[in-house]
Amino acid sequence: MSFLYYALFAGAVVVLDQVTKYLTVANIALYADMPFLPGLLQLTYVQNTGAAFSSFEGQQWLFAAVFGVFTCLLAWEYFKKPMGFTKFERFCIFAIYGGGLGNMIDRLRLGYVVDMIETTFIEFPVFNVADCFITCGCAALMISLLLFNKEFWKDEKKK
Repeated sequence: MSFLYYALFAGAVVVLDQVTKYLTVANIALYADMPFLPGLLQLTYVQNTGAAFSSFEGQQWLFAAVFGVFTCLLAWEYFKKPMGFTKFERFCIFAIYGGGLGNMIDRLRLGYVVDMIETTFIEFPVFNVADCFITCGCAALMISLLLFNKEFWKDEKKK
C-alpha cells in the first residue's frame, strides 16, 4: 500500500485531535468539568506539561527528541529497510505517529498538551484523542505482532 495512504491516515488523526482540542479550549474553562457520558467520562480542560501522571513534567526537549527519533526510524524502516509489517500493523504505527504529532504540535505551539477526557469510574490521568490513538495503536500493534504475524519473527539466517 502506498505511503500516501498511511500519511493521510496520520494526518486525519492529527486533524481530529486538533479539532477536539480547539473545541475544548473554546468551550470549557481551564479545570472546569462538563458531563459527557455520565458514570463513565466527563470533559475536563487540563494543560499538561508532562506525560501521564505528570511524569517528565517540563521536559519538552525530551518529547521532541523522542518524536524526532521515531520520525527518523519510521522513514528509515518504510523507505530503506522494511521489516515485514502487515498493512494493519502499518496503520497501527501511523496511528501512533499521528497521535504523537498531534501532541507535538501542542508542545511546540503552546508549551503544553491540551487534555480533556477524564474517566469518572476509575482514577486515571486526563487524556486526549491523540493519546487514544497512541495507546490503541500500540496495543493493536503488539497483539498483531505477537499473535498474528508469525513471519515478522522468523530469523532470516535460518534459511
